[in-house]
Amino acid sequence: MLDFDIQRCTRRCATLDRDLAPGEVFYSVLMPHGGAVSRQDYSEAGWQGPPEGALGWWKSQMPDASGSRKTTLAPNDVILQYFEQLEGDAARQDLRYVLALLMIRRRIMRLEDTEKDDQGAETLVLFCSRNEAEYRTAVVMPTEERAQEIQTELTQLLYSE
Repeated sequence: MLDFDIQRCTRRCATLDRDLAPGEVFYSVLMPHGGAVSRQDYSEAGWQGPPEGALGWWKSQMPDASGSRKTTLAPNDVILQYFEQLEGDAARQDLRYVLALLMIRRRIMRLEDTEKDDQGAETLVLFCSRNEAEYRTAVVMPTEERAQEIQTELTQLLYSE
């Protein structure tokens, strides 16, 4: 089983090697490194566009020092790219299923149908109007322990302050 341990915002510019100031605009990038995915953050001054091979990137703003910590979900395109990347990864079908449910809830995708095979295994048939594509994902309910792991991974990977 592959588990990706993605850290939260580093609060440092990867290019200029300096702290990001409260209220400063910055960019985050998800990069594959072997079997892992890492996150890199860049100040606006240090941003030169997404590096070659980036899985996804988004623009954010550092929270003000006032202490109000509002978390925001990564852009829909980043979530969709991560979902597509998980296709064919048998060990992480439960994560792909949870992402599918998240995207249905956020109206990134629409549930078109549910199919069952001869063994009774369910598959969701989804449609994404953003790219006019149809997707299929197995209905794989995570165990309670795995659900906690998925929640932690998605929080670290897709949410920013």
